[in-house]
Amino acid sequence: MTTLKLSSQERRRLQALAIHTTDADVLRRTQTLLWLASGHDVEDIAQRLCVCRRTIYYWVEQYESREVDDIIGRLSVLHRSGRPRTALGIIDPLIDKVVDLDPRELGYRSTVWTALLLRQHLSESHQLSVSQRSVSYALARLGIRWKRPRHQLALRARHWRQAKGG
Repeated sequence: MTTLKLSSQERRRLQALAIHTTDADVLRRTQTLLWLASGHDVEDIAQRLCVCRRTIYYWVEQYESREVDDIIGRLSVLHRSGRPRTALGIIDPLIDKVVDLDPRELGYRSTVWTALLLRQHLSESHQLSVSQRSVSYALARLGIRWKRPRHQLALRARHWRQAKGG
């Protein structure tokens, strides 16, 4: 599939779209179709656009297979399925509400909140499955930082001799 057959109407519509579009993905796909219709080699087009040859074939297949009258609809990027971003913005108020409380009051066997414990709390209380990294990012967004306690040995007071009567 080195050349693409476009009608004169399709070619005009693609040229107009290439001039007026603001979407970079649509522009790249439009240029690809126009170059293929002009007889350019797939290798050359792939090098110009910094994509692999398979991507060029995929774009042509996608353009030909879509049954949409709108040319932008035939060239636009399809919505990809995947795991939605659930943690961003959702867990921040939940963590902010609970982080000032003592975890023992909520039934946990810890005196301080950790990212793992907050993750467990979100899972049990709000049925949210989030990663430890998402909890850490939320803590950073909220400006919450823990400092490790400084363990100091029992130091003698400066005036301990006077206190002992010496």
